Order: sequence, then structure tokens, then C-alpha cells
Amino acid sequence: MLLYLLQQETSSTELRTECAVVLGSLAMGTENNVKSLLDCHIIPALLQGLLSPDLKFIEACLRCLRTIFISPVTPEDLLYTDATVISHLMALLSRSRYTQEYICQIFSHCCKLQHWHSCGFKSLPQPLLCANGPDHQTILFNHGAVQNIAHLLVSTSYKVRMQALKCFSVLAFENPQVSMTLVNVLVDGELLPQIFVKMLQRDKPIEMQLTSAKCLTSMCRAGAIRTDDSCIVLKTLPCLVRMCSKDRLLEERVEGAETLAYLIETDVELQRIASITDHLIVMLADYFKYPSSVSAITDIKRLDHDLKHAHELRQAAFKLYASLGANDEDIRKKIIETENMMDRIVNGLSESSIKVRLAAVRCLHSLSRSVQQLRTSFQDHAVWKPLMKLLQNAPNEILVVASSTLCNLLLEFSPSKEPILESGAIELLCSLTQSENLALRVNGIWALMNMAFQAEQKIKSDILRGLSTEQLFQLLSDSDVNVLMKTLGLLRNLLSTRPHIDHIMSTHGKQIMQAVTLILEGEHNIEVKEQTLCILANIADGTTAKELIMTNDDILQKIKYYMSHSNAKLQLAATLCISNLIWNEEEGSQERQDKLRDMGIVDILHKLSQSSDSNLCDRAKTALQQYLA
Repeated sequence: MLLYLLQQETSSTELRTECAVVLGSLAMGTENNVKSLLDCHIIPALLQGLLSPDLKFIEACLRCLRTIFISPVTPEDLLYTDATVISHLMALLSRSRYTQEYICQIFSHCCKLQHWHSCGFKSLPQPLLCANGPDHQTILFNHGAVQNIAHLLVSTSYKVRMQALKCFSVLAFENPQVSMTLVNVLVDGELLPQIFVKMLQRDKPIEMQLTSAKCLTSMCRAGAIRTDDSCIVLKTLPCLVRMCSKDRLLEERVEGAETLAYLIETDVELQRIASITDHLIVMLADYFKYPSSVSAITDIKRLDHDLKHAHELRQAAFKLYASLGANDEDIRKKIIETENMMDRIVNGLSESSIKVRLAAVRCLHSLSRSVQQLRTSFQDHAVWKPLMKLLQNAPNEILVVASSTLCNLLLEFSPSKEPILESGAIELLCSLTQSENLALRVNGIWALMNMAFQAEQKIKSDILRGLSTEQLFQLLSDSDVNVLMKTLGLLRNLLSTRPHIDHIMSTHGKQIMQAVTLILEGEHNIEVKEQTLCILANIADGTTAKELIMTNDDILQKIKYYMSHSNAKLQLAATLCISNLIWNEEEGSQERQDKLRDMGIVDILHKLSQSSDSNLCDRAKTALQQYLA
């Protein structure tokens, strides 16, 4: 009935305005109220109302729209179904301070990034934007949002200033185009970044400080402001650290820590500055102390609030620790020495909240880059156990980070390597190499490569059995060069030390030689070809394995070709193959030397011994000495 009256042109403007006000009140109720209103097509009706000449009615429709769009059950795309709506809203911005406040609020709630971002998942493949064209940020940007909203930052109304600021914080997020534009916008003769910095000052309301810090953070991450600019180092970073302190509300502490984690995520210098600002590392330990036992007794409402935020606080702290420890060994040490830190991470890995688990494993990954910690704290707390458990049927976003961490725990100096092997890691990693997800394929093969390094023969045989020849070929023909390089690295590690080389080549020789031939014939970059020639050099170092090269004229011709290649790295690797084949003290060396001399190899070695590249020259001379001995 209300909607019917609202839409009747014959109803008086007063009545239609009252209808919009009552509908707005209904929308403030439960989510079910909003769903019912959406089912009755309230949005098209209200958007139609915006065409009225009456300002009071327009404001009432906007207020109601604002309330509906704030609700989590309302799809943001409803604002973008008709192309004329955005232009009309931009035109209404100049009508009154209420139209300004509500429209900015609608924009900031309807501007969703349609791809991943949870501080740092740059490695995840991003889903394409919605099929119906450009994303929300681009649509608003193309309709002149920056120019139309910028001057509202100096409005006399606090609410308008605040909503305009929020609008910029979502427009600029992960958007270089918007960020680069904002840097040069002038409002009343002042550049936008300077206006944001003024809004960061301690005497401003906290939500204003936080939101302008978010704007500056997005602009910095998009490359529009340098990381060493004073507005980042002296203003934004300290402001965000302040937001993490004990005297802030829990919500503010969460937002402050998450924004700071994003700001410093890729910059070593900012990580160092943050780590020594206001005892941040110790301050974050407090994030794990909710709900506190005291509040449980005194105040049920407070306990409920604390419980609700406890997950978010832990997630934010883990994210910030992950960013802080991303590069610097001393910072990692400080984090790990913070009270019960390793226990907290281990507990975090098995929490019910997926977001906390994800943040905890990212923190662990960051700390696992430390050789020192892998040998000490990681071992003392048997971190590998919950990590292996986490790798069983986790969603991809967790798998990617957990498997990266596992790669580090499998490095040869890590004491966790043995127990991880015993707990069935080979099978798990071999299955990752078959994943559709590129990052998982890379991590699976990378971890196997680390596992095979200086490993005993049984482990190497288990890896080859687990992978199967078929899968090995699949990986060697993967379109991603990273997968290819790691697979070649695995082969190179498997084919090291003579007895292992001979054993593996006796069981898999034919297939491996086929793979090597394929790669040397294919269109691959220098690094790939060099790695492949190094594998051949390892095979040439075997006792019986070298016969697989000597009886394969095709491969011998390829080695000869690469000895005369224009790239010194390839020449060096090919010459090492020859050196290993003709080494004097070994049985049958005379026949091998004769065969290679007949192929013209000695002439090439003479040429190479005159090379201006000292490594190549030495390698060729060493090989020639085998002929003279």
C-alpha cells in the first residue's frame, strides 16, 4: 500500500514524502524487513521518485535508499542496473547537504571490489569482474565521482565530510587509476593528500583519522604516494599504530591493525619503522586477551561484545605480525619472543573461524622464512603437526599459504623435515601437483624439490613412485615456466650422488632422456635450457647412467650444439656434460673420448679455451687435460 501511494503521481507530495519516511523506518528493522521490501521492488520505485522536482521528497527517497543499501542483504548491483541512475545521483549532489550525505553513503556501500583482497593474497588468481562490464569503482570514476565529491571534503557539515571521505577510501582501494587521479586534485587551492593529512590529526574524531589513513594507505600501495613520503612515514603510519593501542575501541583496533598490515606489507623500511613505533609488537600481544576473564563476571553485555570481536582481533594481530616479519630477521625474532607467540599461532591454526586460520598460517609462513627460527622455535613447538592437519581438505586460499610454509619446513637444515616425511607428506604434495590452481602446483613441486635435496635414496624413490612418470611429463609440459623450473629442480635434486643417479636412471632412464630431449628442442628460455643441461651433466656423472647419453646420438649432437651457443651459461653447462663423460679415471673413458673427438668436440674445446669468459675458459681447459693425460 505504502509503495503504491509512493508511486502515484496523483498523491500529494506530502503524502508521498511520508510514505518514503515510513518505508525507511521499516528498512531499519530486521534483515527480513529489507528482504520483503526488495521483493516488492522498492528500489526502482525510490529511484523513480528521485526524478520528482520536490527536494524534500527526493531527500526522503535518498534516505530510504541509503538505509536499504547499507543492509548486507541488498545486492550492490541493483544500483547499476540502469546506466542513467549514477549520472542522475551525481547531478543531485549539489542540491542539499542531505543529498550529499546520503548519496556519498550509497556510493561507498555500493562500491565493492569484485576480486580477492584479504591483505596479501596477491598470488591468488583473481576471478574476472562481473560479466556485465566494468567494476563499480570504474563506473563511479567514469561518471566523475572524484571531481563531484572532492569539494565535499571541505563541507561545513561533519557528516558530509565523513561520508565523502569514506567514499574515497573505497574508490581508491587497490585502484591505481583512482589513486593517481586523487594525488593531483585541488580543493580550495589545497591538494587532496594534504587535506587527508589534516584529517589524520589527533584532535579529529577517530573515525575520520582512521578513514583518511585508509585513503592515504590505498594511494601509497597503488604507487601514487612514495613509501618514504613524510605523509606516510610521519603521519599515516603513526596514526595507524595509535589505533592499535589499548585505549581504543576493539573495532578501531581491528581496523587499525588490518590497515597497517596492508600499508607495510611489501615495504621493508616501513616494516622496520612500524616495529619500533610505540612498542607495537608487544602492544599486539594484548589482542589475544579477549574475552578477558574479568569482564565475564561483571558484565554480560561486554562479554558478548568481546566474544564477537575476539576472532577479528586475533585475525588482525596475525595479519599485522605477518606483515611486520615479512623480511627482517630481527623483527621475526622479536615477534617469536613475544609471550606465548608460537602457542598462539599453533592454536590459531585449528580455530573454528576460517579467517583466523588463514591469518595464523600467513603469520607462520612469514616467520618460517627465518633459518634460525626453523631450527629452534618451530621445532620446539612441533609446528609441522597442526600444519599437516590444516593441509587436509582445506579451501584453496588456506592451502596456498600452508603449502608455501611447508616448502620452508622441508629445507635441508630444518629439523621438521624428518617427521613431516613420516606423516605422509609425499602423497599429499604429489596430489597438489595435480591441482587446477597454479599456485598449488608450484608449491607442491617446490616442496618435493626441497624434500629431494640431499635426501636418501628411499625418499627419492618414494617421490618418483608418488609422482608417476605420466605426472612428471605433465609437469614438464606445464604452460607455466615456474612449474617447469621447479620440476627440473626436482629432477636435478633426484639425480645427485652417483649410486642414486645410476639407480634412478636404471628404472626411469628412458623417460627422463625423452623429457630432456623434448625440452632442449622446445621454445624455452635460457634458464630452462641451462637447468636441463645441468641435469644431463648429473646423468653424465653416473657410472652406468652415462651410457644413456653415449648411446644417444641425438642428445650428443644437442650437447655439441649448445657448446657453440651464443649464451655463455649454456656453453658452460654443455661443457660440464662433456667433462663428466670423458673423465679419465673412469672405466671406458678412452672409448668415450674417441667417439667425442670424432664428433669434433675437441676442436670446440680448443676454441672455448680461448674464451673471454674465465669460467668457460677454465672448464674447457680442464676438459682438454683429460685428453692429454
